[in-house]
Amino acid sequence: MDDIAWERSLALRRQRIARQRRFFFLFLFAAVVIAVGIWHHFFYTRTPEYALGEIQSAIEARDKERFAYYVNLDLVTNQAYDDLTRDLFAYDATLTPQTRVLFEKFYVLVKPELTRGTQEAILRRIESGLWTLPDGLDILKGRQLGIDFERFLARTQLRNTTLISVGPVTHHDATATAEITVKEDDTDTSFTLAVILEEAEDGHWQVAYVKNYRAYLGQISPLVNEDIANYIDTTKPIVDEYNDMFAAQEKRFTRMSQTDDGRMTKKQREQIADFLENDVLPTLKRRQAKLDEVDVPPGAGYLARQRQKSTEVTISAWQHYIKGLRQNSAHEFDTAETLMKQELAIDSRVDDIIHHTAVSKNIPNIQ
Repeated sequence: MDDIAWERSLALRRQRIARQRRFFFLFLFAAVVIAVGIWHHFFYTRTPEYALGEIQSAIEARDKERFAYYVNLDLVTNQAYDDLTRDLFAYDATLTPQTRVLFEKFYVLVKPELTRGTQEAILRRIESGLWTLPDGLDILKGRQLGIDFERFLARTQLRNTTLISVGPVTHHDATATAEITVKEDDTDTSFTLAVILEEAEDGHWQVAYVKNYRAYLGQISPLVNEDIANYIDTTKPIVDEYNDMFAAQEKRFTRMSQTDDGRMTKKQREQIADFLENDVLPTLKRRQAKLDEVDVPPGAGYLARQRQKSTEVTISAWQHYIKGLRQNSAHEFDTAETLMKQELAIDSRVDDIIHHTAVSKNIPNIQ
């Protein structure tokens, strides 16, 4: 009887020990979970590494508010603007010392508008996945003030820079440096950006600026400029040949359009429409076909696309003008005029790219 009681007592003791062990491990697991939660909520979420992860997640989720929370766009774009404008002037050999000072003052004047426009373009890209131009850059009023925002945005390299990987983060008290490997798509050039993060007032970390952004531009710009120079040399015979044709056609168009009282006759309108349809449009298409046959160096892709866009807009403008002539339609004439203005802006952009100018040839009047 004593043996049976002893065995029962031993079994009960083993069960009690087993329950204690299970309770201990359950308590330990709960403590670990709570500790991890506390660490994640109060510590990890307030680290540069967490901020970088949130930025990547925001881009994938197209969450522009979260992106803006972890990227101080004011600081980033202001610092980048200064680096970019220095890079722009570095390759513009057309400026005299006097005009250089003038344009440097001008870039200071328009900095708030251009940085705001750049921020808006970035946030639109995050939200929609597409690069679109911002609205309402009132101070610019187009190219007459010396700024082409489309080309300005192209020169930032934002649209053709791809994130490859996020490297190690080095901590320096109130700041941290993240090594971000990117690739410039046109020239297929890899580069490691030194991205500086700083702690915001509420304790979360934000990207503040890119320390070596100008060095990135300095590596890409010579490659792009060399490709542009090669592309220009290759296409020069085509451009020169068709420029001569267009000059002759322009003279003929001017003669055909002459009137005594400013109003063209119906027969005159029909003749001009036939001339545009049978001579001018086919010439434009033949020139673009020849340009399309040229192998475009990677860095000259933007220039080639602008030339192609110029041709497309010009053709569309003449097509509306032809309709206006045949239908005597003021609406078609107005549409053609609008498109012609767009084409002139694109042609000016092409000319600026070819000559590496930092600004439009139209010098702004700054006191």
